[in-house]
This record gives sequence, structure tokens and C-alpha cells, in this order.
Amino acid sequence: MRPATLRALVIFFATGAYVGYIPIAPGTAGSLLGVVIGFLCRPFWSRRPGLFVTAFAVMFSGACYVADEAERLSGRHDDSRIVIDEIFGMVAAMAWLPGRMLWIALAFGLFRLCDILKPWPASLFDKMRGGAGVMLDDLAAGLYANLAAHLIWRIIAAFR
Repeated sequence: MRPATLRALVIFFATGAYVGYIPIAPGTAGSLLGVVIGFLCRPFWSRRPGLFVTAFAVMFSGACYVADEAERLSGRHDDSRIVIDEIFGMVAAMAWLPGRMLWIALAFGLFRLCDILKPWPASLFDKMRGGAGVMLDDLAAGLYANLAAHLIWRIIAAFR
């Protein structure tokens, strides 16, 4: 593959099909794209959870490479135009939650909050250089959001 083609593919994927170029709140826009992709993943985590986890892990590894290359191209650590991390974080935040809008909105809000506040260990990952650091802090935020949303879901279910 020619270097120009590889560069174009890295930019395309790292910016979430150029969503990262939205001038206001590109991370939020990337998270919204993650909601759409999360809806597309629902059949896999519902019917084939092992396949979902395996595919997520493989694609996450590829996304670390893409984020690393994009960071190198931009010359900035965790450039705001790189939103592939928000996409994966949001998919993780939505996993195995009910598909109703209330739960998706809750997962979205919790993910954005955790992504901004970066509770430990997300704060440690955020300091890491390279693609793994770019990706892992958002994965941690997504997992925190997912756990919190599941806890709220279970508490509500217990009182019905």
C-alpha cells in the first residue's frame, strides 16, 4: 500500500470518517457516532457475546495502531480530531444495556462524564504516550459508564 493511501486511511478511521473535524465538541460528535455503531453491534453482544468480545478486542488493537499513527501525523498527543477512542469507549459504555433510549442516553452521559473527569486508572492511561494511551483512557471511561449504568438498571429492576 502506498504511503499516501495508508495516511488517508489512518486519518479516515482516526477521525471517525472525518467526524473529528467538527469544530465544536468533536469528542461528543465521535461519541454520538459510537452510539450508532453500538446499535449496529447489539445483535452480536445479544446473540454472540463471545464473538462480540473477540471482535472488539481485535478491532481495538487495530484502533491503537490507527491512533498511534494519527498522533504521529498530527504531532500532538491525543489530538482532538482523533475520535476513534470515543467511538470505542461509547460502544463499551452501551454493551449489554437495554436498547431503549433512556439507557443509551444514560450510558452516553455517564461516558462523557467519565471521559472528562478521567477517574483512576483512566487518568494514568491518559498520560501514556502513543495509541494505547489514546485508546485506553476512553475504554476505561466506557467500562466505568457501563458498570454504573448496569448498576442503576439492576437497582431499578429490583424495586419493580
